[in-house]
Amino acid sequence: MDTGIVVVGASLAGAKAAEALRAEGYAGPITLVGDEHERPYERPPLSKGYLLGKEEREKIYVHPAGWYEEHGVTLRLGVAATAIDPAAHTVALAGGDRLPYSKLLLATGSSPRRLPVPGGDGEFVQTLRRVGDSERLRAAFRPGARVVIVGAGWIGLEAAAAARTAGAEVTVLEAAELPLLRVLGREVAQVFTDLHRAHGVDLRFGAKVEELKPDGVRLGDGSTVPADVLLVGVGISPNTALAEHAGLTVENGVRTDQHLATSHPDVFAAGDVANAFHPLFGKPIRVEHWANALNQPAVAAAAMLGKDAVYDRVPYFFTDQYDLGMEYTGYAEPGGYDRVVFRGDVAGREFVAFWLSGGKVLAGMNVNVWDVTDPIRELVRSGRGVDPERLADPAVPLNEI
Repeated sequence: MDTGIVVVGASLAGAKAAEALRAEGYAGPITLVGDEHERPYERPPLSKGYLLGKEEREKIYVHPAGWYEEHGVTLRLGVAATAIDPAAHTVALAGGDRLPYSKLLLATGSSPRRLPVPGGDGEFVQTLRRVGDSERLRAAFRPGARVVIVGAGWIGLEAAAAARTAGAEVTVLEAAELPLLRVLGREVAQVFTDLHRAHGVDLRFGAKVEELKPDGVRLGDGSTVPADVLLVGVGISPNTALAEHAGLTVENGVRTDQHLATSHPDVFAAGDVANAFHPLFGKPIRVEHWANALNQPAVAAAAMLGKDAVYDRVPYFFTDQYDLGMEYTGYAEPGGYDRVVFRGDVAGREFVAFWLSGGKVLAGMNVNVWDVTDPIRELVRSGRGVDPERLADPAVPLNEI
């Protein structure tokens, strides 16, 4: 008997899974469980357009308010799932309810990391993950406000751009030598250093944070950076507690196969929480970006319905900071490449960068250059060696390489 499909995580991934299930013709019960009171929404606007005040609130939602009822999807919002029992095929909710399921999708996402220093858990410390976080920061980003951001990753830099655009004074504290050093490497990370310094951000590298206080940050050299607004953006951790307690295989997220099935055949995972085997790379990878949450659910939905669906899309993410727009396609691990090739005007921030290993393109990043993601994706997917000189020559179309 089909007791229905339960999705834990009323997120982009969860909402797209419900949409895909109905598109696949599934007519059984679908229940979407989320601990937020908001219906499913997308997170990129929270550090981009919505934070900047350029997008209306209604634009962040995955579906219109009436979509769920129209498609027979039950929303259980503002209630947390407290346990799953794969043997009994049930999900326990806060308050005591138990939901039976035939198939279960974990779309539990991730949570911001806290700094393990005195004051790291203080109520005055802000993070940026939920819509309320974005709204509090938008209200606080005002002319003359002293904004201190710990962490020069994507969230930290996008928030810095929004704060500067609003007229705030911004200091970014980063432990590494450059922003995004682990993700992009030294050659490309310098581009973002120059970008933010050109817009008046005080970037401080090699910063050792000793204490977070309501009025600022105390550093290892004894100095204090004063702050009216303190934002910590030092990465996220996958929300794996439910999976761990249920005995599922957890390793840097919930381990899945290429069909997004976990170690229990009736439990699947998608989005930030899924460390999914990727056929193209021959190993599991976990990608903390919007495109996975958008595209993995269709594969999970088909697989839950018994179809031979495989998730093999090339990873993709994007950022918008000031007048810089960027798209990154591919997967280049730190230390996993031997060369970076540039095509275009790096100083003018209008270029494409390629990460190569053994002459093969692992990833490409286009900065203020558009309509090239398809050929970059094909270069990555092909696994073929390329001529670096032709790759660097803007006169040679990418689709001819």
